[in-house]
Amino acid sequence: MTSTTGWSALLLGKNGLRSAALAGGVALHAINVYLVTTILPSVVADIGGLDYYAWNTTLFVFASIIGSVLSTKCLTALGARAAYAWAGVIFAIGSGVCSLAPDMAVMILGRTIQGLGGGLLFALPYAMIRLVFAEPLWPRAMALISGMWGAATLIGPAVGGVFAEYDAWRAAFWALIPVTALFMVLAWALLPKKSTDTSRPVGVPWAQLVLLSAVVLAISVGSIKPEAIYSVLGLAVGFLLLYMVYRVEVRSTWRLMPKGGLAARGALLPLYVSMSLMVIGMTSEVFVPYFLQVLHLQTPLLAGYISALMAAGWTLGALYSSGLKSTTALRAIGIAPFFIVAGLVLALVFVPRFDPSLLNVAGVCAGMLAVGAGIGLAWPHLLTRVLESVAEDEKELAGASITTVQLIATAIGAALAGMIVNLGGFSSPGGVTGASSAAAWLFGVYAALSLLIFISVRPVIRSKAERAALDAA
Repeated sequence: MTSTTGWSALLLGKNGLRSAALAGGVALHAINVYLVTTILPSVVADIGGLDYYAWNTTLFVFASIIGSVLSTKCLTALGARAAYAWAGVIFAIGSGVCSLAPDMAVMILGRTIQGLGGGLLFALPYAMIRLVFAEPLWPRAMALISGMWGAATLIGPAVGGVFAEYDAWRAAFWALIPVTALFMVLAWALLPKKSTDTSRPVGVPWAQLVLLSAVVLAISVGSIKPEAIYSVLGLAVGFLLLYMVYRVEVRSTWRLMPKGGLAARGALLPLYVSMSLMVIGMTSEVFVPYFLQVLHLQTPLLAGYISALMAAGWTLGALYSSGLKSTTALRAIGIAPFFIVAGLVLALVFVPRFDPSLLNVAGVCAGMLAVGAGIGLAWPHLLTRVLESVAEDEKELAGASITTVQLIATAIGAALAGMIVNLGGFSSPGGVTGASSAAAWLFGVYAALSLLIFISVRPVIRSKAERAALDAA
């Protein structure tokens, strides 16, 4: 392993092949996310199920959580090569089910299977970073893997938009299958057969996973009816179950997080809270293609690309921020919440308008980019700090916990977004009036919620400043 820190050390030679293999799994998962986000309005128009719009994302992401949690066990038991291969098989089966779906129930089933395979593809690279690269390369490796979401913003909406505009959304899912097969062949050729210590037992925190599934389902079920009482009950049950997850996690032998990850005064909790709040704010993009098509009269292709600007901003922010020195990185973390809140406020102002003018569309684009850029500025440093804050024997679990936290936040955020838009009139009265009201409520609530990031990052900045002072001394 090389000890240099430049991009050439990561992208050339043997490290370059490993980077391609690790980044490829995230790219496949990410492309699928934006492809489906783009074609989903066309799917609903064909097979119905508007009330369950958010479920396509919620259950996909929750299944991804399970895949993410299982990634460490799969890596230990099977090695990188076989683990990637099985992930690809599961993902391809889910894609096939989606392509054949006669109604929304089957579509959601296919998306759930897809999510299980996608979660493995998403989490395995993060779990392997510390195994195949020297520590000085971790921030750039994190940025490279996160950067695959940028590639997905170019490919996913393009593929999905073309298929949607030709009323051939089913073919979009079929197209994923040969691409997945190609990826499996490349991963088999490039990745090592074994890449971790098989002597150390790795358990699965099934109790936490069952409770988390109940959290997501409670919030999702509460979002089906437009009456507020169902939403209040769904949220109440969801938060109660989330507290139970916490109680089980701190006492369990097999955990989702490293030891002390949820301790009130620990180093990890502010990191996880900050990451979660950032991701929850970003889940508003699930509904952006629908709002743009209904309110701003955009084509599926353009609506998909505008929605994907959040991920593009994330990529640009992460690539810029990953090479920053310690003191400058602290400023980047501190600035990040301003970008996120400002972006959501721009979306609140411009998305609800029923007007396809250039000014309104430009305002939406600026809002999407700002939210993503804010997350990208802080993300590489938050992730690196997670790995730095745990003991050596827990670094593998810490790597997996990064995607676990991100996916849990995405599932809860998507379920909460579905609840907010349905309360705001998304399906009743629906149409232009309902979409405008739903957009205003969604971005208003998420802008207010994102203000909490200013509080959650303060101990992160303080701890990094103290660490930098000690290193300088």
